[in-house]
Amino acid sequence: MSSVIASTRFSVLDRSRTREGHPDGEALRDTVALAGELERLGYHRFWVSEHHGVPGVAGSAPTVLAAAVAAATRTIRVGTGGVMLPNHRPLVVAEQFGVLESLFPGRIDMGLGRSVGFTDGVRRALGRDKGDAEDFAGQLGELLGWFRGTSPTGVHARPAEGLTVPPFVLAMGEGAAIAARAGLPMVIGDLRDRDRMRRGVDRYRAEFRPSAWSAEPYVVVSGTVAVAATPEAAHRLLLPEAWSMAYARTRGTFPPLPPAERVEALTMSEKERGLFESGLKGHVAGTEEQVAAALETLIEETGAQEVLVTTSTYDRDALLDSHRRLARIAGLAGAAA
Repeated sequence: MSSVIASTRFSVLDRSRTREGHPDGEALRDTVALAGELERLGYHRFWVSEHHGVPGVAGSAPTVLAAAVAAATRTIRVGTGGVMLPNHRPLVVAEQFGVLESLFPGRIDMGLGRSVGFTDGVRRALGRDKGDAEDFAGQLGELLGWFRGTSPTGVHARPAEGLTVPPFVLAMGEGAAIAARAGLPMVIGDLRDRDRMRRGVDRYRAEFRPSAWSAEPYVVVSGTVAVAATPEAAHRLLLPEAWSMAYARTRGTFPPLPPAERVEALTMSEKERGLFESGLKGHVAGTEEQVAAALETLIEETGAQEVLVTTSTYDRDALLDSHRRLARIAGLAGAAA
């Protein structure tokens, strides 16, 4: 194992992807079960996501799901990747994370994103519009103020005030500058556009201002990492998600994951085929040796302190096997067992 990989933290974001032929609730139970497996392997964090009105994702209430994950584990850090702050009032978000931190002290992370809804209909249902994301920096400042007790309203967030819940900013583009100015750790993806990722990381480090939350820049790079016994098996792990993305971009709705064998048998239009093949490129996928080499390059190029794995696929057993193999690559404490 290289010293570069050995000095890097490895974590996982599970998006509670629904699967064809399986009820939505099963995806949530799968997420909780996976967290326990990854804790045993020695992963650093386990995060869950927020999506509304999306057939392919069951995780619509990340703080509720994070509570279930934290209750089912003992040592792994648990958080959100992320709570979409423009969808919520900052006071309510502070209260939710204050409750989580009070129940599971020292284990909760607060990953925050700036997206607003998946479609116009979802945004209307949430009472939001695209413009609400433009004030993300202000919303972030208000949220952090509730923990510090600095709200000009005279109201106090209970039990959040006085607690320290590590905040992270999910960033692409402008998000990197917001994270830097706020002096917060940054999570940046995806791996398919390395040039854009490097630009974001460079901007973040150049503009970073130390804060009460973080004295130095902290970079988490996120994306799909698929590891298997053969390159072909690793490639098959990518097929369900690549097809779902192609389907969403041609039909306007993000579907449950299909089995890889069904994707392989599909007849695709020229546009679908182009989007599908594009969705298969740029990920870290292959055998343990191939992935180790690719990760070493990624970490050296970005200087990242942590890798957040966001792999989704239909075959949950194969997904767990991929995480086990990655744990071996990373030399995690539970990998040998």
